[in-house]
Amino acid sequence: MSYCLNPSCVKPDNPDGLDFCQACGSKLLLNDQYRAIRVLGRGGFGTTFLAVDTKLPGNPSCVIKQLRPAASAPHILAMARELFLREATTLGKIGNHPQLPRLLGYFETDSEFYLIQEYVAGLTLQQEVKRFGAKTEEDVKQVLQEVLPILDYLHKNEVIHRDIKPANLIRREIDNKLVLIDFGAVKDKVTQAMVENAPELSTFTSFAVGTPMYAPPEQMAMRPIYASDIYALGVTCVYLLTGKSPKEIERDPRTGEWQWKKYAKNISPEFTALLDKMLEDAIKNRYQTAMEVLADLQLLSAKRSSATNASSQSADDDLSNALSAPPSRGGKPMLGRSSYASSVSHNAQAARVRQSRMGGPGGPPLVGAGGGQHLRAKVTPRLTAAQLLTAYKRGERDFVDVDLSNVVLRHADLSGANFANANLSNADLKGCILAGAVLREANLQGANLSEANLNGAYLVHANLEKANLKGARLQDASISGANFTAADISGADLSMVSGAVQGQLDRAKRNWFTKLPK
Repeated sequence: MSYCLNPSCVKPDNPDGLDFCQACGSKLLLNDQYRAIRVLGRGGFGTTFLAVDTKLPGNPSCVIKQLRPAASAPHILAMARELFLREATTLGKIGNHPQLPRLLGYFETDSEFYLIQEYVAGLTLQQEVKRFGAKTEEDVKQVLQEVLPILDYLHKNEVIHRDIKPANLIRREIDNKLVLIDFGAVKDKVTQAMVENAPELSTFTSFAVGTPMYAPPEQMAMRPIYASDIYALGVTCVYLLTGKSPKEIERDPRTGEWQWKKYAKNISPEFTALLDKMLEDAIKNRYQTAMEVLADLQLLSAKRSSATNASSQSADDDLSNALSAPPSRGGKPMLGRSSYASSVSHNAQAARVRQSRMGGPGGPPLVGAGGGQHLRAKVTPRLTAAQLLTAYKRGERDFVDVDLSNVVLRHADLSGANFANANLSNADLKGCILAGAVLREANLQGANLSEANLNGAYLVHANLEKANLKGARLQDASISGANFTAADISGADLSMVSGAVQGQLDRAKRNWFTKLPK
């Protein structure tokens, strides 16, 4: 089957083997390479087609995005061409992210502009909800854990998606990961420029604001910012929790707040507060960055984990859990109010209690030191993930000697923190930003550091035995004396580390994608 790309064709479906459309005579092979199969979607500014690449072995699937300016005035075409090329360059740059479709090509033909992108097979989140019903709080938290780092990547590359919604998030079949598709950047800038230079083209305004009800007020006013994507993601979460489109959910006539809670089941007050902050109409009251949302989300997960384990802990261990239920202000729970200093004091007190029971003052000696002197057990404060993240957000950076074994801190930003001599054994630090962090003599045995950013980290004499460093970045990291025995450095970038000695990485697991020191 071949599909005609001529938007005026009355019968675009054609049988296989034809080079020209039976109905209108248009050429069916775009750019002598891409053959459209069927329509994937239509919009006011163009059409998206499923296609095959006839020049590659196996004719792999791809997506053709046909962008058509509705006006043919020379100055509009010139403007569209300039902005199209600029946006194609941007899409090519951000397509390096594994959860964004890659740009395969772009060109202009007969005053129509075409983008060729990677095809992602799978169900969208909208299709999942329609097929299987509304999602649970834990399901939606997992969606946020995946999507927020993608938004952070886009925003750091100065790209605003402008059209975050369930239909634009596909769960990829091959690995079950979410992929963000259908960037509105090209049509947004082109149509906005058209409107500003040709006010009579008022119909374009509907295409410049993304999808109504998902876009925040400032985007509807054609002034999108990075926090606009956070708002749209919040609306997406509400849809996933309730199964209702935004137009089906009322707003409070006095405050303008979304009244979505009555349609959602078993949602915790803390997660409700997080979503409400994502949905704030006032920009100053909304989360400003994706990493801010992710940090509070991790606080909630860590708190829940601590609460789950509390019943099995001893009274001494309970002292180390300083994260209590968040206080409220105006009926809305507040996030992350624990004190790092207080928690360290409590943990130290608990350690002294245990120490006195084992052999503190008035008890038996712990370790013989000769000459009648005895060494006392070292006091090591225990921190939960929630306490650490709260302290870091408040500006604390010194976490020397702390016990963070088995802690879960996925994708947390802990750049520049000092974890010298800290116990991070079996910690889950996947995707964490530890750039410039001090990890001197830290115990990272069995830790999960896959995809972590360790650029410039100080890992001198750190124990990384059996650690997972798949895909980690260690450019300019100092690894003198670090133990990499049985560590997995497959795909890791150690090409620019300092302090490496011959044979230091010989006992680590690696593959062809590992970049070793030069």
